Amino acid sequence: MHEELENFERNHVWDLVKPPPNCRPIGTKWVFKNKQGEDGMVVRNKVRLVAQGFCQKEGIDYEETFAPVARLEAIRILLAFAASKGFKLQQMDVKSAFLNGFIEEEVYVRQPPGFESAGFPDRVYKLRKALYGPKQAPRAWNARLKSFCSNAVDKTLFLLSRGGDTLIVRIYVDDIIFGGSSHALVSSFAERMSGEFEMSLMGDLRSSKAPKEPLSIKQSTQRTYSRIQTRHLMPTKMGRRWIEGISRDDRLTSYSTATRPDIRFAVRLCACYQASPRTSHRQAVKRIFRYLKFTPELGLWYSLGSSLFLRGFSDVDHAGCRIDRKSTSGTCQLLGPLLFLGPPASKLVFGKIPLLVDSTSAISVAKNPVLHSRTKHIDVRFHFLRDHYEKGDIDLVHVASENQLADIFTKPLEALLL
Repeated sequence: MHEELENFERNHVWDLVKPPPNCRPIGTKWVFKNKQGEDGMVVRNKVRLVAQGFCQKEGIDYEETFAPVARLEAIRILLAFAASKGFKLQQMDVKSAFLNGFIEEEVYVRQPPGFESAGFPDRVYKLRKALYGPKQAPRAWNARLKSFCSNAVDKTLFLLSRGGDTLIVRIYVDDIIFGGSSHALVSSFAERMSGEFEMSLMGDLRSSKAPKEPLSIKQSTQRTYSRIQTRHLMPTKMGRRWIEGISRDDRLTSYSTATRPDIRFAVRLCACYQASPRTSHRQAVKRIFRYLKFTPELGLWYSLGSSLFLRGFSDVDHAGCRIDRKSTSGTCQLLGPLLFLGPPASKLVFGKIPLLVDSTSAISVAKNPVLHSRTKHIDVRFHFLRDHYEKGDIDLVHVASENQLADIFTKPLEALLL
């Protein structure tokens, strides 16, 4: 706790002032957490002073709160690009990142519990910079980081070219992955960041041991199980009604799908099992964990010097769910032979993108400029493919069902192996 407050003083986070008239200071509390290593063992006891941001009112205490965050697919694209170019990636972490963001609004917080000033117990702290907890804290930190890093390609990707060398930086809140074609350029960026912020340099990305080795990302089963036992994950994009009633372990199963596309269909199916008997649901979850336990070596693999040709696969079954007869859709994108499971990227980077579909009817509907009565049952928002096809962003191509890679997301593996 003393280290946390010393960090506040070092970063000039706040000033102890008399509360102005009609001041509504925000409460503060101490939050304790055990940080675990890859083996699930506790490596550090952490504590943070957190402001109770739920007391803030929009338009009075804050205006904008949104801060962009890199999608997981964007991280995979960076890994695929680095593997193709032979870049050696490194990672760093900003210590107490939110304490670096400047607050534009007038925000007052109460003194930390247990550390009230003996001479001025009635005073409050006026924030210069953000704490963890206020609504505007993520946006304040993102604005500070953007002002320091230039040449933004998008909100979380920065590109720097110097001579014939290239540096690429991807940011996820306070975690930074960067690499380039020149060791001097990479070292210069790391030194600049360390000079501006208090950084933890973690060295080479664990999955890229050397520039001349293939890059792979996977999760150890032991770490997966430790997270299952100790942490909750946010609900997935399947919607709140799909998540209601699902147990703690089931939501945590989705953590494994980040690097294991082979279990995505099974995890999505488990999310629907809330309408089925509970015993069947539990058995399905146990089978997933058993499969993970005996296949720890599987993951995503990125080869060196591969082509950056982008193509996508799309597949939709019809009323495949035996519980509610809803259809299941699945898509995957490949950058050369490298799977990154994301939405199609912009044609400004990759040109016209081929989308491989195994349904000639679906291709005909998307290419047909006339909306016939037979397709009126399809919501208009599902016709966006037609717009992109007419603009030349994508090219719809038929692929045989046995070559449809997206089947892995819409059908059980047993059915695909038969």
